[in-house]
Amino acid sequence: MGLRERRAREKEARRRQIIDAARSLLFEKGLQATSINQIAKRAELAVGTIYFYYSSKEELFAELQEEGLELLMEKIQQASLAVGDPKERLRSMAMAYYDFSLEHKDYFDIINYFLSSPKVLLSADFKQRVDQRMEKILVFINATFAKGMEKGTLGEQAQESHGVLLLAAFHGLMQFRKFETTIFQGISHRTLYKRAVGHLLDGIDATLG
Repeated sequence: MGLRERRAREKEARRRQIIDAARSLLFEKGLQATSINQIAKRAELAVGTIYFYYSSKEELFAELQEEGLELLMEKIQQASLAVGDPKERLRSMAMAYYDFSLEHKDYFDIINYFLSSPKVLLSADFKQRVDQRMEKILVFINATFAKGMEKGTLGEQAQESHGVLLLAAFHGLMQFRKFETTIFQGISHRTLYKRAVGHLLDGIDATLG
């Protein structure tokens, strides 16, 4: 092994050391309560070493967001494999998104943190990387719309805007879980989520037909 290759491996190992420390702290303490100083201490590295690899806490969490989006993509793909009809696939994908938000709350919180921020928190390079992960999910949803078009179950044409609308609805509806014990008056958030997704798909189907 040459010197350049050895250094590259050492650099990658150090980066993973930092990410592992950040992930463990995030899952223990939450996003807002985790600091660069805590990450450095957990990784047994100097704070300056962390900043050598990442210019901010947000860039470090962006890598964890990539992990979360990849996991979300896997769950959506798995959910779609169990259903043949394209419209029912979209319903199944919606529930996979819902289950992801519960089973992997920490990853979901990171995704929500960046999506809900009114300003861009990442460098252009990191933003592009994260956006590409989200784009994979959107492309997969759009492909399901296209399949529905071919089979005639989703009208005569499928437009990318409907994929964006669905993905935005999946995420936006999740924010109303906090009202489950108040304004929903005993109706489970999961039930309301399923109903809302169903109405949305029926409405899209009607406009495409």
